[in-house]
Amino acid sequence: MEETRGIGRYQVQLRWGIKIPLRDGICLNATAYIPRELRDPAPAIFTLTPYIGQTYHDRGMYFAAHGYPFLTVDVRGRGDSGGEFKPNINEAKDGHDVVEWLAQQTYCNGQVAMWGGSYSGYAQWATAKELPPHLSTIVPVASPSMGVDFPFGGNIASPYLMRWLTLVWGRASQDKIFADGVEYWDQRFREWYESGNAFEQLDTFLGNPSDVFQEWLRHPQPDDYWDSYNPTSEQYSRIALPVLSITGIYDGDQPGAISYYRQHLRHSRVARERHYLVIGPWDHAGTRTPRAEFGGLKLGPASVIDLPRLHLQWYAWTMQGGPKPEFLHNKVAYYVIGADRWRYAESLDSITRRVQLLYLHSAGNPTDVFSSGFLQSEPASSAPDQFVYDPRDTRLAQVEASVGSNYLVDQRMIHAAGVSQLIYHSQPFPSEMEVSGFFKLSVWLSIDRPDTDVRATVYLVDALGSAMRLSEDRIRARYRQDLRREVLIGTSEPLRYDFDHFTFVAVKISKGSRLRLVVGSNDSIYTQRNFNGGGVVSKESVKDARPVTVRLFHDGSHKSVLYVPLGDDVSEEPAWARSVVTDRQGQE
Repeated sequence: MEETRGIGRYQVQLRWGIKIPLRDGICLNATAYIPRELRDPAPAIFTLTPYIGQTYHDRGMYFAAHGYPFLTVDVRGRGDSGGEFKPNINEAKDGHDVVEWLAQQTYCNGQVAMWGGSYSGYAQWATAKELPPHLSTIVPVASPSMGVDFPFGGNIASPYLMRWLTLVWGRASQDKIFADGVEYWDQRFREWYESGNAFEQLDTFLGNPSDVFQEWLRHPQPDDYWDSYNPTSEQYSRIALPVLSITGIYDGDQPGAISYYRQHLRHSRVARERHYLVIGPWDHAGTRTPRAEFGGLKLGPASVIDLPRLHLQWYAWTMQGGPKPEFLHNKVAYYVIGADRWRYAESLDSITRRVQLLYLHSAGNPTDVFSSGFLQSEPASSAPDQFVYDPRDTRLAQVEASVGSNYLVDQRMIHAAGVSQLIYHSQPFPSEMEVSGFFKLSVWLSIDRPDTDVRATVYLVDALGSAMRLSEDRIRARYRQDLRREVLIGTSEPLRYDFDHFTFVAVKISKGSRLRLVVGSNDSIYTQRNFNGGGVVSKESVKDARPVTVRLFHDGSHKSVLYVPLGDDVSEEPAWARSVVTDRQGQE
């Protein structure tokens, strides 16, 4: 079936119900958007999606109106595609077959590109690792990496998994159910949290028993199972096509996108010249459609760039000999919050010019914002601090479920958490500074249980007391040494915990502002609960719950340190900021 629509330069012809044959006899369903007045075959673009092809109708119209044939392809088992849907597992070979089929169509000149974000960003990397000969470029956006940030991060899962699995349940679209976040999902997650049920019962609790969910829980840490989804070092070394990666400062899949970027540059000799990275001031959805306001933040006009236009320019440059996109002044582009400006660097690591060490210290147990500990430039020796987490206490659930859309600036959880956290503040900044890069935190902790989950969060607090969350990281104690190997804690002596998976941030710090570090339990309605029992976490319930006391040391033998990444344009070096680049091992 065909229909013609007009938009932009080209009339667009739609073709429905296209069947793309795969090597095993299964056919995938596609909708094609063809520039009607296209005189010669052109590079073709496609997206491989579980969200039903019509979701990207506007993108198909846009790219076809600008001269590129564009196909929305339902993944195996979704929409009108044949076969059985198994998340993420078939996209590599199926994507390869779509590329080679598309390259043979009369409207394609043999060059094929991919488009898409989130799952479709993952599908681009999965396809690229199969090295289809006619794949010319990929633009993976907000791409989750299996075993890195999906379906868990730091080996800590989230009930969001069942919200997402419900979205892609069956063949039809479940987008209305998925979108009912505040009224339905937040309340259901609160009910699950308060029930004290084991995490493995979540799918049944939510009314959607899932074999996929149960299979994922059988692999709670990176292993061969998760490795099979992602490119190997050998495959990375052979991915020579140009890549434009896009993610956001508050994109939940930033860790996955950054992991792909780093692995590609590590293993491929040509990647340093052909892989570009854009990190915008966006959340997950904003990596495709930027917004100036989200999470309670209000950003400047430079934050909203024309990403479809950037895609067009990228495709023209890499496949048609057009000029390099004017936005890409260097290999890495990143936005600085508060300055409302984009900066550029040759590499991700070169963004941080120097690192400031701030040592944790306190004059008493700092469990309150108004009687906090200190982040200071010189180490000092004092008695350890401590927080207590009791999984049987569910009082915070009501507060957390009410936070809603202002989650990046709302401080109610900090004020309500009480003895389950420790809080440290820096001195007010006497002049403007730019923090750009990745925070790191090395702290000496002792716990009196075999396992618990600890979260570290960094905030920016302005002179009036308003706070903005910058970045966070979490550690499950049994994976303190190695995410691939669990070792329960068998001592009450202090051990070093390295929080070195904070997300990237770039922000201008105004005069009079301070940094706030919160170290506490990872107790949330939005994450898998650790009942501290030391058993299989997904199987434990409130019956296994044990309170844990976590002590944080900062004495002469145990220097706990926050590493602050400082970027460009520091107008005046504060006297207290003795910035150095150092190996953390040397601070032990």
